Amino acid sequence: MKRITIIATTFVIANTLMATTTTSRASLNLLLRRSPSKLRNAKFFSSSSQFRPSTLPKSYSCPIWSSSFSFCLPPRSTSTSLPFRQFSSSPPSMSSAIAAAVSSAVSDESLLSSNPLLQDFDFPPFDSVDAEHLENSVEPSWPKLVEPLEKLVDRLSVVWGVINHLKAVKDTPELRAAIEDVQPEKVRFQLRLGQSKPIYKAFKAIRESPDWSSLSEARQRLVEGNVLTIVLITVSAQIKEAVLTGIALDDEKREEFNKIEQELEKLSHKFSENVLDATKKFEKLITDKKEMDGLPPSALGLFAQAAVSKGHENATAENGPWVITLDAPSYLPVMQHAKNRALREELYRAYLTRASSGDLDNTSIIDQILMLRLEKAKLLGYNNYAEVSMTMKMATVEKAAELLEKLRSASWGPAVQDMEDLKSFAKSQGAEESGSLTHWDTTFWSERLRESKYDINEEELRPYFSLPKVMDGLFSLAKTLFGVDIEPADGVAPVWNSDVRFYRVKDSSGSPIAYFYFDPYSRPSEKRGGAWMGEVFSRSQVMAQKGTSVRLPVAHMVCNQTPPVGDKPSLMTFREVETVFHEFGHALQHMLTKQDEGLVAGIRNVEWDAVELPSQFMENWCYHRDTLMSIAKHYQTGETLPEEIYKKLLAARTFRAGSFSLRQLKFASLDLELHTNYIPGGPESIYDVDQRVSVKTQVIPPLPEDRFLCGFSHIFAGGYAAGYYSYKWAEVLSADAFSAFEDAGLDDIKAVKETGQRFRNTVLALGGGKAPLKVFVEFRGREPSPEPLLRHNGLLAASASA
Repeated sequence: MKRITIIATTFVIANTLMATTTTSRASLNLLLRRSPSKLRNAKFFSSSSQFRPSTLPKSYSCPIWSSSFSFCLPPRSTSTSLPFRQFSSSPPSMSSAIAAAVSSAVSDESLLSSNPLLQDFDFPPFDSVDAEHLENSVEPSWPKLVEPLEKLVDRLSVVWGVINHLKAVKDTPELRAAIEDVQPEKVRFQLRLGQSKPIYKAFKAIRESPDWSSLSEARQRLVEGNVLTIVLITVSAQIKEAVLTGIALDDEKREEFNKIEQELEKLSHKFSENVLDATKKFEKLITDKKEMDGLPPSALGLFAQAAVSKGHENATAENGPWVITLDAPSYLPVMQHAKNRALREELYRAYLTRASSGDLDNTSIIDQILMLRLEKAKLLGYNNYAEVSMTMKMATVEKAAELLEKLRSASWGPAVQDMEDLKSFAKSQGAEESGSLTHWDTTFWSERLRESKYDINEEELRPYFSLPKVMDGLFSLAKTLFGVDIEPADGVAPVWNSDVRFYRVKDSSGSPIAYFYFDPYSRPSEKRGGAWMGEVFSRSQVMAQKGTSVRLPVAHMVCNQTPPVGDKPSLMTFREVETVFHEFGHALQHMLTKQDEGLVAGIRNVEWDAVELPSQFMENWCYHRDTLMSIAKHYQTGETLPEEIYKKLLAARTFRAGSFSLRQLKFASLDLELHTNYIPGGPESIYDVDQRVSVKTQVIPPLPEDRFLCGFSHIFAGGYAAGYYSYKWAEVLSADAFSAFEDAGLDDIKAVKETGQRFRNTVLALGGGKAPLKVFVEFRGREPSPEPLLRHNGLLAASASA
């Protein structure tokens, strides 16, 4: 049977999307809409002999997620190591390439049913699948209901996930337009499936059957109702979540609900695009070296590199010219180190007003999003959108607000003192602005005070944190804690950029258990900011290929750190090191899951406010002496970070902890207020709410023209709506989890390994198959306490006095 496995076909298409500059809307529609029967009859008109279906490489019987993958690779050649098509500099046209790839993926075997869900397909037949195709054969049993549903959802998630991933890391106007065309069809399909009453009734029948008690806890949780969120495809089939998709509404209200969902998805994408475009739009060209006074060589090199990319071919780090952007690796060094106060002010104002004017103004989009979310909540019988959001989380609105206020009261006094300390220090340094420090001064003077107090310069530490050494140390830690080996597997799978690395994860027996991609560097022209982890494939018994017992998980990890400059490797700030550890924590939960039920494996089905536990837990190890010393090696001399600097780093951990805590609490409180008490179209504007919340959460009041909300992608485009509090909620969980290692003894390697295995077997292994509070208690032996978090941040005394 001629067939290319899902990952091969998907990334053939991914490579085509990246290689060609003539992406068309029709091409992506072809990708997402072709059904197998149509594809078999498709005609190909490409003049490229290199991409005729007959010339595609032969596929192999053990795909990348197979546990026996490493033992059945084809012989390696100098050009390719797997049957994935690589394109030359002159790729075939988009439509012919996709059509050829998809055609080759279609089985030649006769199909036994007219139901497209029962046919084998590589890409979802959006145009020919209706909910009735599943409904007509629904039986209230696991093999007849859940397994077919998982297969369907998996195919949807793989294709749509790849396309959205490319949009985040390889953005083009053509790709945006194609997604925009296909997106409404995707949303309509998922809504219809999520609102299927026969499916809903079948799940209820399973819940009420005499066999209920014999189901595993993972299966019971899946049925009883937690959100099934897979990449950017959400299909709601369980009891609680089905209600949130409008299944209980009458036809007229359900139609209104569906229109709201369509519009919300459209607005979310537009919000994100506006932020990206506004960020890219700002460029500051500087030719006078005096204006760059105070900036470190690494930043000057980055700015010169940006200038070269903008046509200034002779730009150098020493003599310029330099181009500064609002991308984080460019923006942050200016705010930290530029002595030019006017430059800092200009960048701060530009950053805080991104996407707030002209064609890119997100103000009206925010208003529409909040209005539609409130309408959605009212349709479902809730008072506000926060109540809808909390239905699928550990916390309640009241519990979240209670935690935020407790942490706020513990942080306010120290944050006020932080500002007084800054003013005093700036005055001691003869700064004219010492009596009127404002937003574009605090980061600069904080860095100077930290350097003075702890004699630590972030830039001077960069040579000790080269990316290769950091990754080696991170993988060594994973082996110590969790008993896994991680090795490079570059060339095994296609990648979307030459900087992307591919890794294999093996257990103690040497067998592969997972794979992941790592895309570390900033690319402002095409890649969105921030850092994230996403899934490519989940662990699944149902999706196992023939001859294997389970499909292995595959993840991607994306960061935006400073890229290599010249012959120097990527030299990281300590914050960038923490970010890598953070995202790796997410990846570990995805990859080390032992759940075979694909719909609750890894990060799937984990409550939103618990999903940050592993990521924030891993950040703690950046301050563990043995771990830090293993990664902190000078990239030229190999010298280990001096002991006195490590001690200063440890002491500096609580530096301005009140201010940093208050900043996160401001975001969380504003998010919660907008989704509980704010009335869209009422007497207050969104900016009025921001100013009001800031009275208790910002020591320096925001500027009247502050438009931070227009760039607040987390809650308007990133899934954190009425959920930003979850960062602090998860910090409580993660700090308490790390305190288990402290209690065991961080210097006792045997105890650390035993505790690490317990963490792996609970927090990392159980995924969404068990309630997160139960998982935590199983690991920790008790319910979580905020005491370790306040202690780690040096705020425990303030909390007690409050």
